[in-house]
Amino acid sequence: MTRILYSLCGADESRPFSPHCWKVVQALAHKQLDFTERPMPFTEIPTIEGGFSKTVPILRDGNELIRDSFEIALYLEQTYPDRPTLFGGEGGKALARFVEGFSQMVVHSAIARIAVKDIHDMLGEKDQVDFRRSREALFGRTLEEIDAARQAEIDGFAEKLKPIRHTLQYQDFIGGETPLFADYILFGALQWMRITAGAKVFSEDDPVALWFERCLDLHNGIGRHVTAA
Repeated sequence: MTRILYSLCGADESRPFSPHCWKVVQALAHKQLDFTERPMPFTEIPTIEGGFSKTVPILRDGNELIRDSFEIALYLEQTYPDRPTLFGGEGGKALARFVEGFSQMVVHSAIARIAVKDIHDMLGEKDQVDFRRSREALFGRTLEEIDAARQAEIDGFAEKLKPIRHTLQYQDFIGGETPLFADYILFGALQWMRITAGAKVFSEDDPVALWFERCLDLHNGIGRHVTAA
């Protein structure tokens, strides 16, 4: 069976960086499923699989095409029930939805302000034009103005993870003794920052930093296959 994960890259296709795609990379590895990753630049995404989706990740699994990281995780759980579970039941799905909301509303917005200029600089020329236009319209400032406030965002970042830090006092992973998709959601966000900006936002003994290192080591260290910026 041909299994292809379409993901996101800049000018260097060996450095895929999308947080949502990294969730799926970890989910596929968790399910012990072989796949080929095909990173694509922003402006090429509408050409994937005949225009199937405007965003990645997109997973082709044989004759099936699935978009959206959470929908892909649900598909993998349903299609491969004999493989290690991504959710551990309905409670794990509810937990993952909560972590997804926290990650996208709190963590992603901060990382975007930290890494937006770094991401721009990673892109090819055509993508840079579109990225600058769309992000400056979104933030209402130039990329350079956003970047000028970068250090303040870095300094305040660790405090935003206080609920996760509290949880990790009692268990090794957000999912408990072993990781679940909820872990991969937040991992994807921090991996996005690691690859694009390389910002140091935690002390070395921070429970969130230690958890992130454990996640990088999962599945034969698949998260470390792309180095930090």
